[in-house]
Amino acid sequence: MKNTLKVQRAILDLTQDDLAKKIGVSRQTINSIEKNRYVPSTVLALKLSSVFKIPVNDFFTLEEDD
Repeated sequence: MKNTLKVQRAILDLTQDDLAKKIGVSRQTINSIEKNRYVPSTVLALKLSSVFKIPVNDFFTLEEDD
């Protein structure tokens, strides 16, 4: 699964740490998601959706091998 988390953060002018604090995770978790090393839970994806005010599908997309 690929994502545009870094782009969405930039649009809102948020650091990884800022975003992490808003959704209750570590900065390392945000970094891992952005680098596609970690796939977030549904709850975490919905929290991100709430921060960005866009649907989950707008910043996470499945790849062919998913």
